[in-house]
Amino acid sequence: MPVIQISKALHMTNDDIEIIGKNVKDMYGTFMGKVVGTITDIDGSIQSVGIDCGSQGLQQIPYEQLVAQGEVVIFIPKWRLDSQRLIREKQLTLRRLKALIDIVSENDDMKADAEIIHEKYRSKLVSLDETEREIKAILDARLIELDEQMKSAKMLSFDARVQYKSNEISDATFETVKSCTTEVIEHVTHETAEIANVKSRIADLELEVQEITAPDIQESAVSYLETYTPQQIVRTVLPEVPTQSFVIPSGPIEAHGTPIPKTRTETEVTFAFPEPPQQVTADTSKDNNNNDWLARMEAQ
Repeated sequence: MPVIQISKALHMTNDDIEIIGKNVKDMYGTFMGKVVGTITDIDGSIQSVGIDCGSQGLQQIPYEQLVAQGEVVIFIPKWRLDSQRLIREKQLTLRRLKALIDIVSENDDMKADAEIIHEKYRSKLVSLDETEREIKAILDARLIELDEQMKSAKMLSFDARVQYKSNEISDATFETVKSCTTEVIEHVTHETAEIANVKSRIADLELEVQEITAPDIQESAVSYLETYTPQQIVRTVLPEVPTQSFVIPSGPIEAHGTPIPKTRTETEVTFAFPEPPQQVTADTSKDNNNNDWLARMEAQ
């Protein structure tokens, strides 16, 4: 199935009334319907074109989605127009940003004057990011639709082959089904490839945006570090573990009730223990709690 190439967008004008009655095809040559009339604004400009799409009924197609080419009118999908507009605006904004950066790099005195324009283009990129997310969602949804159409076309083609082998349909019928389903498959293949190409171009532009805005991010980080004072640093200090000291006899430990000679040498050893869980009331001081706990330890 040949793909219709539109090298020059010869959009219809108000003088193209002769389009009424002409066939409408999509960009890939598939027949869509016939033009039956137009809807015009109060000033006479065309707003939409009515197309008889057979079982789908009368469709009102926006004027901007139609291109007159010879004896047919070509329908352009809205996703294609929106993505082309996005790519064109983003490319132009990036070129202007790069030109602005070059001007400032050549003459630093113009930095203050260029700041306002620079912010204008940065804001434009932000608004285009929102448009880009919407277009990506539309492209992903369209790819899902095309995948379903591809599966249906292959199923019809295969089922016709089965019917032909079982002598249920004639050779002519089988060839007709095969020809029609092949056109659908080619249509879906071309549109899928075009969507992939558009997504790739959008991704490349996104990389350019990141490259050109990277210096601004670095400058912001440096400015933030310069204004960040040491007093703003919050340090987390862990509480110290309480320590207690008591005397351990150096000689052998006697059984309970046997007195320990006073001549025995004693060594003072310091151990660190976590604070024991105690219920401290308003009438009980912390020192008294520690002393009580130490007394119980020595009694053991």
